[in-house]
Amino acid sequence: TGKTSLARLLADAVGAEFMSLSAVMSGVAEIRSTVAAARERLTLNGGRTVLFIDEIHRFNKSQQDGLLPHVEDGTVILIGATTENPYFELNGALLSRLRIWRLEPLSDDDVRIVVQRAIDDPERGLAGPLGPDGGVSLPEDAFEHLVGLAGGDARQALNVLEGATALAESAGLRDERGRVAPRLAEVEAAAQQKILA
Repeated sequence: TGKTSLARLLADAVGAEFMSLSAVMSGVAEIRSTVAAARERLTLNGGRTVLFIDEIHRFNKSQQDGLLPHVEDGTVILIGATTENPYFELNGALLSRLRIWRLEPLSDDDVRIVVQRAIDDPERGLAGPLGPDGGVSLPEDAFEHLVGLAGGDARQALNVLEGATALAESAGLRDERGRVAPRLAEVEAAAQQKILA
């Protein structure tokens, strides 16, 4: 769903510095360091800081409590992302200071658009220097299977597309126009199995 991208856009919209931590990789030392930088920015030039914490549910109660005073006094604007139910995974004190937005999976139509753009885009997609010589062609059955496998996750769809393209290219599979042409078998091999939400 682009949680980090959304957090960056929000920081840009309010003119704030964007800082990011992963609760999987960070601890109290990283929190203190990030908060100190945010406090210095606020004190020296009145600059705001958006602190994005991915997988915030991984922070223990003590780490979550450590964020409270900095959220309360406005040192940081906290955006936490979690794949878990925040009502069960975040402590009540922190939860009471946050607003919850549930991000839904993309529709199949949206995933189709993302995949088609990846295939067609000559600058950032597979139709240009990022793709194989000649570009990529995906037959309808393979395209629809890829969309269904993604389960509303654009990143998953793009990863499968990239993997299927690499498999087809290594096997020398090309269409009549010379484009690399992954088939249904390459899509299935790249996906291995449907990722369940």
